[in-house]
Amino acid sequence: MTRFVIRRLLLTIPILIGASLLIYAMVYALPGDPVRALAGDRPISPAVQAQIRADYNLDDPFAVQYGKYLWALLHGDFGSDFSGRPVLETISQRLPVTVKLTVVAVVFETLFGIAAGILASLRRNSFFDNLVLISTTMLVSIPVFVLGFLAQFVFGFKLGWFPIAGLADGWLSYLLPGLVLASLSMAYVARLTRTAMLEAFSADYIRTARAKGVGSNRIVFRHAFRNSLIPVVTFIGADIGSLLGGAIVTESVFNLPGLGRAIFDAVRAQEGPVVVGIVTLMVFFYIFFNLAVDVLYAVIDPRIRYG
Repeated sequence: MTRFVIRRLLLTIPILIGASLLIYAMVYALPGDPVRALAGDRPISPAVQAQIRADYNLDDPFAVQYGKYLWALLHGDFGSDFSGRPVLETISQRLPVTVKLTVVAVVFETLFGIAAGILASLRRNSFFDNLVLISTTMLVSIPVFVLGFLAQFVFGFKLGWFPIAGLADGWLSYLLPGLVLASLSMAYVARLTRTAMLEAFSADYIRTARAKGVGSNRIVFRHAFRNSLIPVVTFIGADIGSLLGGAIVTESVFNLPGLGRAIFDAVRAQEGPVVVGIVTLMVFFYIFFNLAVDVLYAVIDPRIRYG
């Protein structure tokens, strides 16, 4: 197991370098002039423009720009935006918001998604089973920003149960955006759990356990549910990385100052170091949680061993 983890951690180095190269190339290829985008409608003297281009290496070829960025990155310097603010400072301020939002979303999708999937599998072809199938299909079909506006209008404006936007109410401010962010994943978790449980119920070991007189609760949770966890855990583990980097729409709708908003603002301003730094961090999170899922496989299923 230890050698497996070390090999996977060593593989993250070329993956992170490749991801940073790809993202830097995409930002470099964006049309427009970042200095003009920074100025907006205000005129900037040629001397100031030349100084900005020199400070941020904007006149260098792509290979030179990326080489300087990678060298600084290897020394712990993520660069700075056009206002001179270090990227690490931006990440340290924005990351807690995105992490809290992701935690709330993962709790919602895990609890409600798994519970709905188990109950639907136990009551196959019943009203509840059909309700789960219909509701999950609707959640998958409706765009996130539409769900966000609907949730704000119904639960925030009409009923007054949750804050509509901002972070003034602490953790309560994360409940509604967390539920919206988790809606799509919750639907997939419910369907995955239902399908995996139904396959488990038709397996020979379940019929053997029933023939031996094992209790229904033990059959459901000790045998069927545990053997159904691998696809569910795989999805949730990969989804945590996606939620950390894919909350741009949700953070914009609910006016949350997280990493998603920071990436959106940096892309509009063509601030390459900010985009590359944050996205590279998201790639690392994605790799880390996938590694955690692989390790968790051996805990769920003792038959799985890593050399």
